[in-house]
Amino acid sequence: MAGRTRSPYPSEYKAELVRLVREEGRSPSELAREFEPSAQSIANWIAQAEIDDGKRGGLTTDEKAQLRRWRAENRVLRMEKDLLEKVAAFFAAKSVPTR
Repeated sequence: MAGRTRSPYPSEYKAELVRLVREEGRSPSELAREFEPSAQSIANWIAQAEIDDGKRGGLTTDEKAQLRRWRAENRVLRMEKDLLEKVAAFFAAKSVPTR
């Protein structure tokens, strides 16, 4: 089924699967057969955990969340700015005397 989406896995669930790989030596493909996430998803979670632990370069989970918040705020601010420009132009046109 193409384009299928599901709600995100809880962070505790992800952390437990990462722990199983790190501490018990289980492979992402083995865990994918036993649990629902794909091996690639589990591998991505391991890579993100390495970034969060400072063992690898990249944006941490907290930094990604902050970036999402800033982008959402930026979208709202742009919409507000565009609206204010339209309102200002409307009132400027109304204030010009007509003959």
